Amino acid sequence: MADVVATFRRPFAEQVAAYRLRLGELVPTTAWDDIRHNAHDRAFMVAGATKADLLADLAQAVDKSIAEGRSLEEFRRDFRSIVEKNGWYNWTGEGTKAGEAWRTRVIYRTNAATTYSAGRLAQLREGGFKYYVYRHGGSAHPRLHHLAWDGLILPADHPFWDTHFPPNGWGCSCYVIGARSIEGAKRVGGDPSLELQPGWEQLDPKTSAPKGIGKGWDYSPGSSATDTILSLRDKLDTLPERPSIDLIQNWIAQGSFWDWFQSPNGIWPLLRLTPEDAKAIGSPRLVADLTAETAQKQLRAYPDLTAADYALAQQAVGRAALRAQDSPRSLIFVQDIPGESGTVLVVKAARRGEGIVVTDVRRMSRAEANRDQALAGLLGKGE
Repeated sequence: MADVVATFRRPFAEQVAAYRLRLGELVPTTAWDDIRHNAHDRAFMVAGATKADLLADLAQAVDKSIAEGRSLEEFRRDFRSIVEKNGWYNWTGEGTKAGEAWRTRVIYRTNAATTYSAGRLAQLREGGFKYYVYRHGGSAHPRLHHLAWDGLILPADHPFWDTHFPPNGWGCSCYVIGARSIEGAKRVGGDPSLELQPGWEQLDPKTSAPKGIGKGWDYSPGSSATDTILSLRDKLDTLPERPSIDLIQNWIAQGSFWDWFQSPNGIWPLLRLTPEDAKAIGSPRLVADLTAETAQKQLRAYPDLTAADYALAQQAVGRAALRAQDSPRSLIFVQDIPGESGTVLVVKAARRGEGIVVTDVRRMSRAEANRDQALAGLLGKGE
């Protein structure tokens, strides 16, 4: 993550979720430190922006940048039109090209870095990593303290991370990687010989933060919101379609899904139906879960299926080449597997109570599907 711009270029579900937690509270401010530390986790602000409409437009522009991976220059174009539309004058940086470039870069990069870190922290906690590794971002003009922490390996629950989880100042591009063992930490750049120096927690009287940490940056971005991000499992039905699906897909792509699948307990959200499909089977919910019972059945019946196959279930539902309703309570979807000519993925989802469960996911050749009389008969009625 040598360049924070790259953060926007590869947005991920938890990063988008971390930012959208802020949209519930748009805070008018006159100075950058009107709100501090973890208050940023659930509030959006731009120093000096006090009008509700102005804040809403700026928040939407930042959201678009994060969710769509838009460039800094694209954000600048949005910023100019928003400033003109809302009649915002006398903002810090106004009046010169250099001033505007600096201000837009601060807004863009600060939201990129802090939401990246908040989302990353959610991923690390969800993954249950034993160790965190501090990595320097490769800045052309590095802060010496940040450079000294590069490769530092500490337990995930070490108090260092409460104040030193990056970013650790304006423009800081440092980041953290999780590891399950010291050997794993070494593979991602950790240095077991590097020790945390005594007095690391002492405050700098100039900043009231530990030495090496910028004023107001001595907190872990997203730490207060991490539980909220992870609790989005229970809110996937009410989230907008795209972030809901993105979260589900990201959780499947992580190792935590496969760990659960090998020893399932409870349920795991696997895919989201369209409102039309959910209505067709009489469900008020949209998200279909994989139960522990079905996961065990899948392991026995289709041991060759991978996490990637289960991730494709969403595509099979959303872009089904064939779709059939085999009962008032269930639907079957069939979709060609990309890059595998003649192979299809078959997914069955059924209403259970007020919820939806995935009862079957399987790979089949088209020839096998045609020979399966029950399936062929149903698909003959499909769309």
